[in-house]
Amino acid sequence: MVKIIAFANQKGGVGKTTSAVNIAASLGVLGKKVLLVDLDPQGNSTSGVGVAKKNLKITVKDLLLAEEDNIASVVNDTIIITEFQNLSLIPATISLAGAEFDLFQNPGSEYSLKKALDSVKENYDYIIIDCPPSLGMLTLNALACSDGVVIPMQCEFYALEGLSQLIITISRIKQKYNKSLTVTGILLTMYNGRLLLSAQVVSELKKHYYDKLFATAISRGVRLSEAPSFGMPVYYHDPYSKGATEYMEVARELSERI
Repeated sequence: MVKIIAFANQKGGVGKTTSAVNIAASLGVLGKKVLLVDLDPQGNSTSGVGVAKKNLKITVKDLLLAEEDNIASVVNDTIIITEFQNLSLIPATISLAGAEFDLFQNPGSEYSLKKALDSVKENYDYIIIDCPPSLGMLTLNALACSDGVVIPMQCEFYALEGLSQLIITISRIKQKYNKSLTVTGILLTMYNGRLLLSAQVVSELKKHYYDKLFATAISRGVRLSEAPSFGMPVYYHDPYSKGATEYMEVARELSERI
């Protein structure tokens, strides 16, 4: 049975897209059929799996704004089979930024993504949604259809403050829009074990969210930073790099959690 997982954090620059792309790719390598949904107007997940945004004629925006009787057709036209094992993509471009206002105008539009994915979800083991770095209608659409949320965050105290607010927001969305929504895990990114600050943040997280913290943290690394410029997940850029190994471990743990 398919599991839908949103990667969300209202703070930008925390490794959210990097984590969504690399965990989706790692699950594919592990033999799972994966659909990656780029719900961020920056479209970095799209370019991160080698899809040229300038050539796209149909994107996630068209899917979100499609008429209900035409959704299934639009979804199938939107999905791109990538060159990477078991990994497909629903792409995004900057035009998605304008969709947020349109969604606000339409009653019930918080379920637009859910209606779209319902028509194809049985074709996949996992659907990974890369949310924008905000808590607007796009993120609400993602959380309204997801089984779980993965929260990537840096080891810094501002991130801890933001985490508390995000957990509260997820709880409210669970109550109002999606009773089955849970926090699947908190993923530490850009981790440097030699820094005292990192150790202090990890200690605080273990006090309050021990059962949610992934066992593997994602370290900073050259190969991990390079991979997006080559349009590929880090496993395909350098399968023996630290980043590839760490994301594979997180993917394995994620598949055990949900």
